Amino acid sequence: MIHPMGIVVADLLDDEDWVPLALDQQDNPTYFWHDGRPLTDAPVDFAATFDGAMWMTRKPIRIFRFNRNPLRVRGDFVVPRHHHSLDEMVIVLKGEYHISHGAESQGGPHPHTVRIGPGEYFISRAGTPYTMTAGSEGVTYIETWPAPLPSLLTYWHEEGWVPR
Repeated sequence: MIHPMGIVVADLLDDEDWVPLALDQQDNPTYFWHDGRPLTDAPVDFAATFDGAMWMTRKPIRIFRFNRNPLRVRGDFVVPRHHHSLDEMVIVLKGEYHISHGAESQGGPHPHTVRIGPGEYFISRAGTPYTMTAGSEGVTYIETWPAPLPSLLTYWHEEGWVPR
């Protein structure tokens, strides 16, 4: 069966149609603290941690089977350490990310850090914890997963949060 897919062109590198990330995600049913309890019961504050740091686009990027999430992050912001239930690919369009990934449980004493710049990508395997630090000029990127977003679970770790 062939599913027709329309083509939509949008420039994610311009400054139009970017809106602040919704800060009411403490109760997101797909966000969990690293010990498995809902993020709403964790000792951290989602709104205080992410306020003014991330934006989402309102551009009409209708590629449903691509399971994507375009985002923009202010310079030097650290996305708190987390891992997902699915493999994830981060594709940088502008700026750079420094991604510290892995831990003792993945066979090393310390996380490994890589720099991802424009046109480069990083693949995080399901269950691998990582932290992303934007370069000084910020970063515009797309996250993609091999399954629809409602099936994605995110587990947040302690590093990088503002406490409640």
